[in-house]
Amino acid sequence: MTAEHTRGSRTGTRMTRTRTRLGETRTSTRALADTQRRKIVVRRRWRIAKSRVTDAWHATTQAITPLGWFVLAVMVTGIVLGATLSWVEAWFVAVAGVALLVVALPFLIGSRAYHVQILLDRPSVVAGGAVDAMIHVENRGTRPALPAVAELPVGPALRELTIPFIGPHSEVDLPARVPAPHRGLIQIGPLTVARRDPLSLLRREVTWPEKHLVHVHPETAALPPNSAGLVRDLEGTASRRLTDSDLSFYAVREYAPGDAMRHVHWKSTAKTGTLMVRQYEESQTARVAVLFDARREEYASDSEFELGVSVAASISVQAVREGRERFVASAWAPGRVRPSVDGLEELPSQDPQQLLNAWAELEAAPEGLPFEALAAGLAHSRRPLSIVAIVTGSVPELSRIRRACVAFDPNVHVLAVRCEEHAEPRVQRADSLTVFTVGALVDLPQLMLRSAS
Repeated sequence: MTAEHTRGSRTGTRMTRTRTRLGETRTSTRALADTQRRKIVVRRRWRIAKSRVTDAWHATTQAITPLGWFVLAVMVTGIVLGATLSWVEAWFVAVAGVALLVVALPFLIGSRAYHVQILLDRPSVVAGGAVDAMIHVENRGTRPALPAVAELPVGPALRELTIPFIGPHSEVDLPARVPAPHRGLIQIGPLTVARRDPLSLLRREVTWPEKHLVHVHPETAALPPNSAGLVRDLEGTASRRLTDSDLSFYAVREYAPGDAMRHVHWKSTAKTGTLMVRQYEESQTARVAVLFDARREEYASDSEFELGVSVAASISVQAVREGRERFVASAWAPGRVRPSVDGLEELPSQDPQQLLNAWAELEAAPEGLPFEALAAGLAHSRRPLSIVAIVTGSVPELSRIRRACVAFDPNVHVLAVRCEEHAEPRVQRADSLTVFTVGALVDLPQLMLRSAS
Protein backbone atom coordinates (compact mmCIF):
# COMPACT_ATOMS: atom_id res chain seq x y z
CA MET A 1 0.00 0.00 0.00
CA THR A 2 1.42 3.40 -0.95
CA ALA A 3 0.74 6.85 0.35
CA GLU A 4 1.58 10.14 -1.27
CA HIS A 5 2.04 13.35 0.64
CA THR A 6 2.53 16.59 -1.20
CA ARG A 7 4.05 19.62 0.38
CA GLY A 8 4.40 22.90 -1.46
CA SER A 9 6.37 26.07 -0.77
CA ARG A 10 6.35 28.97 -3.21
CA THR A 11 9.70 30.65 -4.01
CA GLY A 12 9.21 33.39 -6.53
CA THR A 13 7.05 31.77 -9.20
CA ARG A 14 8.39 28.17 -8.81
CA MET A 15 6.84 25.36 -6.79
CA THR A 16 8.94 22.46 -5.46
CA ARG A 17 7.19 19.14 -4.86
CA THR A 18 8.46 16.40 -2.60
CA ARG A 19 6.83 12.98 -2.91
CA THR A 20 7.16 10.27 -0.32
CA ARG A 21 6.60 6.65 -1.40
CA LEU A 22 7.14 3.76 1.02
CA GLY A 23 9.27 5.91 3.25
CA GLU A 24 11.54 7.11 0.40
CA THR A 25 11.68 10.82 -0.44
CA ARG A 26 12.30 11.83 -4.04
CA THR A 27 12.53 15.30 -5.55
CA SER A 28 11.38 15.75 -9.14
CA THR A 29 13.84 17.51 -11.46
CA ARG A 30 11.02 19.59 -12.85
CA ALA A 31 10.65 21.26 -9.45
CA LEU A 32 14.34 22.25 -9.27
CA ALA A 33 15.99 25.33 -10.61
CA ASP A 34 17.19 25.31 -14.22
CA THR A 35 20.84 25.19 -13.19
CA GLN A 36 20.35 22.27 -10.84
CA ARG A 37 18.29 20.39 -13.44
CA ARG A 38 21.00 20.84 -16.08
CA LYS A 39 23.63 19.52 -13.65
CA ILE A 40 21.57 16.40 -12.97
CA VAL A 41 20.97 15.79 -16.69
CA VAL A 42 24.70 16.19 -17.40
CA ARG A 43 25.58 13.72 -14.65
CA ARG A 44 23.11 11.18 -15.98
CA ARG A 45 24.44 11.50 -19.52
CA TRP A 46 28.02 11.25 -18.25
CA ARG A 47 27.24 8.02 -16.41
CA ILE A 48 25.54 6.56 -19.51
CA ALA A 49 28.42 7.57 -21.77
CA LYS A 50 30.98 6.25 -19.31
CA SER A 51 29.15 2.93 -19.11
CA ARG A 52 28.99 2.61 -22.89
CA VAL A 53 32.68 3.45 -23.29
CA THR A 54 33.58 0.91 -20.61
CA ASP A 55 31.50 -1.79 -22.32
CA ALA A 56 33.03 -0.96 -25.69
CA TRP A 57 36.55 -1.06 -24.25
CA HIS A 58 35.85 -4.38 -22.55
CA ALA A 59 34.45 -5.84 -25.78
CA THR A 60 37.48 -4.58 -27.72
CA THR A 61 40.02 -6.04 -25.32
CA GLN A 62 38.15 -9.34 -25.25
CA ALA A 63 38.19 -9.49 -29.04
CA ILE A 64 42.01 -9.42 -29.24
CA THR A 65 43.68 -12.81 -28.90
CA PRO A 66 47.11 -13.32 -27.25
CA LEU A 67 48.65 -13.45 -30.74
CA GLY A 68 46.81 -10.24 -31.60
CA TRP A 69 48.22 -8.53 -28.50
CA PHE A 70 51.69 -9.64 -29.54
CA VAL A 71 51.24 -8.16 -33.05
CA LEU A 72 49.83 -4.97 -31.50
CA ALA A 73 52.81 -4.69 -29.15
CA VAL A 74 55.26 -5.22 -32.01
CA MET A 75 53.39 -2.60 -34.06
CA VAL A 76 53.52 0.01 -31.27
CA THR A 77 57.20 -0.76 -30.69
CA GLY A 78 57.90 -0.29 -34.39
CA ILE A 79 56.10 3.06 -34.43
CA VAL A 80 58.02 4.27 -31.37
CA LEU A 81 61.41 3.15 -32.72
CA GLY A 82 60.66 4.49 -36.19
CA ALA A 83 59.60 7.88 -34.81
CA THR A 84 62.48 8.27 -32.37
CA LEU A 85 65.38 6.55 -34.18
CA SER A 86 64.15 6.90 -37.78
CA TRP A 87 64.59 3.17 -38.43
CA VAL A 88 63.11 2.17 -41.73
CA GLU A 89 62.90 -1.45 -40.56
CA ALA A 90 60.85 -0.40 -37.53
CA TRP A 91 58.42 1.51 -39.76
CA PHE A 92 58.16 -1.54 -42.01
CA VAL A 93 57.29 -3.76 -39.02
CA ALA A 94 54.70 -1.21 -37.83
CA VAL A 95 53.08 -0.99 -41.25
CA ALA A 96 52.98 -4.79 -41.52
CA GLY A 97 51.26 -5.01 -38.11
CA VAL A 98 48.68 -2.39 -39.11
CA ALA A 99 48.03 -4.27 -42.36
CA LEU A 100 47.47 -7.55 -40.52
CA LEU A 101 44.98 -5.97 -38.11
CA VAL A 102 43.16 -4.19 -40.94
CA VAL A 103 42.84 -7.47 -42.86
CA ALA A 104 41.60 -9.31 -39.76
CA LEU A 105 39.01 -6.69 -38.81
CA PRO A 106 36.40 -7.43 -41.55
CA PHE A 107 36.02 -11.01 -40.31
CA LEU A 108 34.48 -9.64 -37.08
CA ILE A 109 32.24 -6.98 -38.61
CA GLY A 110 28.56 -7.74 -38.74
CA SER A 111 26.42 -10.12 -36.77
CA ARG A 112 25.11 -13.62 -37.42
CA ALA A 113 21.50 -14.39 -36.72
CA TYR A 114 22.22 -17.81 -35.28
CA HIS A 115 19.74 -19.74 -33.21
CA VAL A 116 21.41 -22.64 -31.41
CA GLN A 117 19.89 -25.57 -29.51
CA ILE A 118 21.52 -28.48 -27.70
CA LEU A 119 19.50 -31.70 -28.02
CA LEU A 120 20.29 -34.88 -26.06
CA ASP A 121 18.91 -38.31 -26.78
CA ARG A 122 18.58 -39.05 -23.04
CA PRO A 123 19.19 -37.24 -19.75
CA SER A 124 21.06 -40.11 -18.07
CA VAL A 125 23.36 -42.96 -18.98
CA VAL A 126 25.04 -45.89 -17.23
CA ALA A 127 28.76 -45.57 -16.53
CA GLY A 128 30.72 -46.81 -19.52
CA GLY A 129 28.11 -45.67 -22.04
CA ALA A 130 27.72 -42.50 -24.07
CA VAL A 131 25.15 -39.80 -24.81
CA ASP A 132 24.44 -38.66 -28.35
CA ALA A 133 24.11 -34.88 -28.55
CA MET A 134 22.88 -32.88 -31.52
CA ILE A 135 23.76 -29.20 -31.97
CA HIS A 136 21.02 -27.59 -34.03
CA VAL A 137 22.20 -24.35 -35.67
CA GLU A 138 19.72 -22.21 -37.59
CA ASN A 139 20.51 -19.09 -39.60
CA ARG A 140 17.48 -16.85 -39.18
CA GLY A 141 19.01 -13.94 -41.09
CA THR A 142 18.47 -12.89 -44.68
CA ARG A 143 22.17 -13.16 -45.52
CA PRO A 144 24.35 -16.28 -45.61
CA ALA A 145 26.56 -17.02 -42.60
CA LEU A 146 30.23 -17.80 -43.13
CA PRO A 147 31.81 -20.82 -41.40
CA ALA A 148 32.46 -20.48 -37.69
CA VAL A 149 33.80 -22.49 -34.77
CA ALA A 150 31.53 -23.64 -31.94
CA GLU A 151 33.01 -24.49 -28.54
CA LEU A 152 30.97 -26.92 -26.45
CA PRO A 153 32.08 -27.54 -22.84
CA VAL A 154 31.61 -31.21 -21.94
CA GLY A 155 32.45 -31.60 -18.28
CA PRO A 156 36.04 -30.40 -17.78
CA ALA A 157 36.82 -30.81 -21.50
CA LEU A 158 36.13 -28.44 -24.39
CA ARG A 159 34.83 -29.82 -27.68
CA GLU A 160 35.30 -27.78 -30.88
CA LEU A 161 32.73 -28.13 -33.67
CA THR A 162 32.99 -26.52 -37.09
CA ILE A 163 29.82 -24.76 -38.28
CA PRO A 164 29.78 -24.85 -42.08
CA PHE A 165 28.48 -22.25 -44.49
CA ILE A 166 24.73 -21.77 -43.85
CA GLY A 167 22.45 -20.04 -46.31
CA PRO A 168 19.71 -17.61 -45.27
CA HIS A 169 16.83 -19.24 -43.39
CA SER A 170 18.68 -22.56 -43.44
CA GLU A 171 19.77 -24.91 -40.67
CA VAL A 172 22.30 -27.60 -39.97
CA ASP A 173 22.71 -30.33 -37.33
CA LEU A 174 26.11 -31.09 -35.84
CA PRO A 175 26.36 -34.49 -34.10
CA ALA A 176 28.50 -34.84 -30.99
CA ARG A 177 29.01 -37.99 -28.96
CA VAL A 178 29.61 -37.52 -25.23
CA PRO A 179 31.35 -40.49 -23.58
CA ALA A 180 30.55 -41.24 -19.94
CA PRO A 181 33.29 -43.54 -18.65
CA HIS A 182 32.75 -42.83 -14.95
CA ARG A 183 29.84 -42.31 -12.58
CA GLY A 184 28.99 -38.70 -11.79
CA LEU A 185 27.61 -35.59 -13.44
CA ILE A 186 28.51 -34.20 -16.85
CA GLN A 187 27.55 -30.63 -17.69
CA ILE A 188 27.07 -29.96 -21.39
CA GLY A 189 27.10 -26.30 -22.41
CA PRO A 190 26.85 -23.36 -22.59
CA LEU A 191 27.81 -23.32 -26.26
CA THR A 192 29.94 -20.51 -27.62
CA VAL A 193 30.20 -19.60 -31.30
CA ALA A 194 33.50 -17.90 -32.04
CA ARG A 195 34.36 -15.84 -35.10
CA ARG A 196 38.00 -15.32 -35.89
CA ASP A 197 40.24 -14.26 -38.75
CA PRO A 198 42.48 -16.78 -40.54
CA LEU A 199 45.52 -15.71 -38.49
CA SER A 200 43.61 -15.80 -35.16
CA LEU A 201 44.51 -12.22 -34.30
CA LEU A 202 40.96 -11.18 -33.45
CA ARG A 203 38.13 -13.20 -31.99
CA ARG A 204 34.47 -12.48 -31.32
CA GLU A 205 32.29 -14.73 -29.19
CA VAL A 206 28.56 -15.22 -28.70
CA THR A 207 27.43 -17.54 -25.90
CA TRP A 208 24.06 -19.20 -25.51
CA PRO A 209 23.15 -19.88 -21.84
CA GLU A 210 21.52 -23.26 -22.50
CA LYS A 211 23.03 -26.01 -20.34
CA HIS A 212 22.23 -29.67 -19.77
CA LEU A 213 23.19 -31.93 -16.87
CA VAL A 214 23.70 -35.61 -17.64
CA HIS A 215 23.55 -38.08 -14.74
CA VAL A 216 25.96 -40.97 -15.17
CA HIS A 217 24.40 -43.80 -13.16
CA PRO A 218 26.42 -46.54 -11.50
CA GLU A 219 26.28 -50.03 -12.91
CA THR A 220 23.57 -52.11 -11.24
CA ALA A 221 22.77 -55.81 -11.20
CA ALA A 222 19.29 -57.27 -11.64
CA LEU A 223 18.56 -59.02 -8.34
CA PRO A 224 16.10 -61.89 -7.87
CA PRO A 225 12.76 -60.74 -6.44
CA ASN A 226 12.12 -61.08 -2.70
CA SER A 227 15.63 -62.26 -1.95
CA ALA A 228 18.03 -61.84 0.96
CA GLY A 229 15.48 -62.08 3.75
CA LEU A 230 12.80 -59.85 2.23
CA VAL A 231 9.22 -60.84 3.02
CA ARG A 232 8.05 -63.22 0.29
CA ASP A 233 4.26 -62.86 0.33
CA LEU A 234 2.47 -59.74 -0.80
CA GLU A 235 0.40 -59.49 2.37
CA GLY A 236 3.40 -59.60 4.71
CA THR A 237 4.04 -61.85 7.70
CA ALA A 238 1.86 -61.60 10.78
CA SER A 239 3.40 -60.01 13.85
CA ARG A 240 2.38 -60.30 17.50
CA ARG A 241 0.88 -56.82 17.53
CA LEU A 242 -2.93 -56.76 17.54
CA THR A 243 -4.98 -54.26 15.57
CA ASP A 244 -8.59 -53.63 14.66
CA SER A 245 -8.05 -53.58 10.89
CA ASP A 246 -5.63 -55.69 8.87
CA LEU A 247 -5.45 -58.86 6.78
CA SER A 248 -4.57 -61.61 9.28
CA PHE A 249 -7.63 -62.60 11.39
CA TYR A 250 -6.77 -63.37 15.02
CA ALA A 251 -9.89 -63.61 17.24
CA VAL A 252 -13.12 -61.87 18.26
CA ARG A 253 -13.76 -59.65 21.24
CA GLU A 254 -16.64 -57.72 22.72
CA TYR A 255 -17.71 -54.52 21.04
CA ALA A 256 -16.31 -51.31 22.50
CA PRO A 257 -17.60 -47.77 21.84
CA GLY A 258 -15.89 -46.38 18.75
CA ASP A 259 -15.48 -49.71 16.94
CA ALA A 260 -16.52 -49.71 13.30
CA MET A 261 -19.69 -51.65 12.58
CA ARG A 262 -18.12 -53.23 9.49
CA HIS A 263 -15.91 -55.31 11.81
CA VAL A 264 -18.84 -56.86 13.69
CA HIS A 265 -18.72 -60.68 13.65
CA TRP A 266 -22.42 -61.53 13.33
CA LYS A 267 -22.13 -65.29 13.89
CA SER A 268 -20.39 -64.83 17.23
CA THR A 269 -22.86 -62.11 18.11
CA ALA A 270 -25.79 -64.48 17.46
CA LYS A 271 -24.23 -67.26 19.58
CA THR A 272 -23.25 -65.15 22.57
CA GLY A 273 -26.02 -62.59 22.45
CA THR A 274 -23.36 -59.88 22.84
CA LEU A 275 -22.08 -57.66 20.07
CA MET A 276 -18.68 -59.06 19.00
CA VAL A 277 -16.08 -57.57 16.62
CA ARG A 278 -13.12 -59.05 14.75
CA GLN A 279 -9.54 -58.56 15.91
CA TYR A 280 -6.49 -58.93 13.66
CA GLU A 281 -2.77 -59.42 13.86
CA GLU A 282 -0.84 -56.59 12.32
CA SER A 283 0.95 -57.64 9.16
CA GLN A 284 4.59 -56.69 8.92
CA THR A 285 5.86 -55.86 5.45
CA ALA A 286 9.53 -55.58 4.58
CA ARG A 287 10.86 -52.19 5.57
CA VAL A 288 14.31 -51.96 4.05
CA ALA A 289 17.16 -49.67 5.03
CA VAL A 290 20.26 -49.44 2.82
CA LEU A 291 23.22 -47.88 4.60
CA PHE A 292 26.23 -47.05 2.43
CA ASP A 293 29.64 -46.44 3.96
CA ALA A 294 30.84 -43.39 1.98
CA ARG A 295 34.20 -42.99 3.70
CA ARG A 296 36.96 -43.50 1.14
CA GLU A 297 39.44 -44.90 3.67
CA GLU A 298 37.25 -47.98 4.17
CA TYR A 299 37.95 -49.05 0.57
CA ALA A 300 41.23 -50.30 -0.87
CA SER A 301 40.92 -48.39 -4.15
CA ASP A 302 38.68 -46.05 -6.10
CA SER A 303 37.37 -48.93 -8.19
CA GLU A 304 36.42 -50.77 -5.00
CA PHE A 305 34.53 -47.68 -3.84
CA GLU A 306 32.62 -47.68 -7.13
CA LEU A 307 31.87 -51.38 -6.64
CA GLY A 308 30.33 -50.51 -3.27
CA VAL A 309 28.19 -47.79 -4.88
CA SER A 310 26.98 -50.28 -7.51
CA VAL A 311 26.10 -52.87 -4.86
CA ALA A 312 24.20 -50.37 -2.70
CA ALA A 313 22.42 -48.96 -5.75
CA SER A 314 21.40 -52.46 -6.88
CA ILE A 315 19.86 -53.35 -3.51
CA SER A 316 18.07 -50.01 -3.09
CA VAL A 317 16.71 -49.94 -6.66
CA GLN A 318 15.36 -53.47 -6.20
CA ALA A 319 13.52 -52.32 -3.06
CA VAL A 320 12.01 -49.39 -4.98
CA ARG A 321 10.87 -51.58 -7.86
CA GLU A 322 9.18 -54.00 -5.46
CA GLY A 323 7.37 -51.16 -3.74
CA ARG A 324 9.05 -51.77 -0.37
CA GLU A 325 9.13 -49.17 2.33
CA ARG A 326 12.74 -48.06 2.27
CA PHE A 327 15.28 -45.75 3.80
CA VAL A 328 18.38 -45.20 1.67
CA ALA A 329 21.17 -43.19 3.24
CA SER A 330 24.91 -42.66 3.31
CA ALA A 331 27.42 -40.83 5.43
CA TRP A 332 26.96 -37.09 5.14
CA ALA A 333 29.57 -35.07 3.25
CA PRO A 334 30.04 -31.30 3.77
CA GLY A 335 28.49 -29.17 1.06
CA ARG A 336 25.51 -31.43 0.50
CA VAL A 337 22.08 -31.43 2.09
CA ARG A 338 22.11 -30.85 5.84
CA PRO A 339 22.41 -34.18 7.68
CA SER A 340 19.92 -35.60 10.14
CA VAL A 341 20.63 -35.96 13.83
CA ASP A 342 22.19 -39.40 13.36
CA GLY A 343 24.68 -38.11 10.76
CA LEU A 344 22.94 -39.76 7.82
CA GLU A 345 22.04 -38.18 4.51
CA GLU A 346 18.88 -39.69 3.05
CA LEU A 347 18.81 -40.22 -0.71
CA PRO A 348 15.50 -39.44 -2.50
CA SER A 349 13.91 -42.68 -3.69
CA GLN A 350 10.43 -42.00 -5.03
CA ASP A 351 11.25 -43.90 -8.23
CA PRO A 352 14.29 -45.74 -9.66
CA GLN A 353 15.30 -42.81 -11.87
CA GLN A 354 15.39 -40.38 -8.96
CA LEU A 355 17.32 -42.82 -6.81
CA LEU A 356 19.88 -43.55 -9.52
CA ASN A 357 20.33 -39.81 -10.05
CA ALA A 358 21.10 -39.49 -6.35
CA TRP A 359 23.64 -42.32 -6.55
CA ALA A 360 25.22 -40.56 -9.55
CA GLU A 361 25.67 -37.37 -7.50
CA LEU A 362 27.05 -39.14 -4.43
CA GLU A 363 30.66 -38.45 -3.57
CA ALA A 364 33.02 -39.75 -0.92
CA ALA A 365 32.52 -38.35 2.58
CA PRO A 366 35.98 -37.56 3.98
CA GLU A 367 34.53 -36.27 7.26
CA GLY A 368 31.72 -38.82 7.56
CA LEU A 369 31.12 -40.87 10.66
CA PRO A 370 32.26 -44.53 10.77
CA PHE A 371 29.60 -46.99 9.67
CA GLU A 372 29.37 -48.37 13.24
CA ALA A 373 28.20 -44.96 14.48
CA LEU A 374 25.82 -44.61 11.53
CA ALA A 375 24.37 -48.06 12.21
CA ALA A 376 23.89 -47.20 15.89
CA GLY A 377 22.13 -43.97 14.96
CA LEU A 378 19.89 -45.83 12.52
CA ALA A 379 19.07 -48.47 15.14
CA HIS A 380 18.07 -45.83 17.70
CA SER A 381 16.08 -43.74 15.23
CA ARG A 382 12.91 -45.78 15.93
CA ARG A 383 12.36 -46.43 12.27
CA PRO A 384 10.26 -49.58 11.76
CA LEU A 385 12.76 -51.81 9.97
CA SER A 386 12.75 -55.50 9.10
CA ILE A 387 15.97 -55.69 7.08
CA VAL A 388 19.09 -53.50 7.03
CA ALA A 389 21.75 -53.72 4.32
CA ILE A 390 25.14 -52.23 5.20
CA VAL A 391 27.59 -51.84 2.32
CA THR A 392 31.25 -51.18 3.07
CA GLY A 393 34.72 -51.91 1.71
CA SER A 394 37.37 -54.53 2.35
CA VAL A 395 39.24 -52.56 5.03
CA PRO A 396 36.79 -53.11 7.95
CA GLU A 397 37.27 -56.40 9.73
CA LEU A 398 34.44 -58.80 10.48
CA SER A 399 34.55 -57.85 14.18
CA ARG A 400 33.69 -54.23 13.32
CA ILE A 401 30.75 -55.36 11.22
CA ARG A 402 29.46 -57.53 14.07
CA ARG A 403 29.73 -54.64 16.52
CA ALA A 404 27.75 -52.46 14.14
CA CYS A 405 24.96 -55.04 13.92
CA VAL A 406 24.61 -55.54 17.67
CA ALA A 407 22.71 -52.26 18.02
CA PHE A 408 19.74 -53.53 15.99
CA ASP A 409 16.77 -55.41 17.37
CA PRO A 410 17.08 -59.23 17.12
CA ASN A 411 13.99 -59.27 14.89
CA VAL A 412 15.78 -57.10 12.32
CA HIS A 413 17.74 -59.09 9.77
CA VAL A 414 21.06 -57.40 8.97
CA LEU A 415 22.85 -57.97 5.67
CA ALA A 416 26.43 -56.71 5.52
CA VAL A 417 28.18 -56.60 2.16
CA ARG A 418 31.98 -56.35 2.07
CA CYS A 419 33.20 -55.22 -1.33
CA GLU A 420 36.63 -56.68 -2.03
CA GLU A 421 37.79 -56.60 -5.62
CA HIS A 422 38.58 -59.97 -7.22
CA ALA A 423 37.73 -61.85 -4.00
CA GLU A 424 35.93 -65.18 -4.04
CA PRO A 425 32.21 -64.67 -3.32
CA ARG A 426 31.16 -66.19 -0.03
CA VAL A 427 28.34 -66.06 2.54
CA GLN A 428 28.77 -66.04 6.31
CA ARG A 429 25.87 -66.29 8.77
CA ALA A 430 25.69 -65.57 12.47
CA ASP A 431 22.21 -65.44 14.03
CA SER A 432 20.37 -62.52 12.39
CA LEU A 433 23.53 -61.33 10.60
CA THR A 434 24.46 -62.36 7.06
CA VAL A 435 27.78 -61.22 5.59
CA PHE A 436 28.43 -61.23 1.85
CA THR A 437 31.89 -60.87 0.33
CA VAL A 438 31.52 -59.52 -3.18
CA GLY A 439 34.45 -59.49 -5.59
CA ALA A 440 32.49 -58.29 -8.61
CA LEU A 441 29.00 -56.95 -9.20
CA VAL A 442 27.91 -60.16 -10.94
CA ASP A 443 28.47 -62.03 -7.64
CA LEU A 444 25.64 -60.19 -5.87
CA PRO A 445 22.64 -61.95 -7.54
CA GLN A 446 24.25 -65.35 -6.95
CA LEU A 447 24.84 -64.61 -3.28
CA MET A 448 21.25 -63.40 -2.94
CA LEU A 449 19.93 -66.67 -4.34
CA ARG A 450 22.27 -68.70 -2.15
CA SER A 451 21.20 -66.78 0.94
CA ALA A 452 17.49 -67.20 0.14
CA SER A 453 17.75 -70.98 -0.34
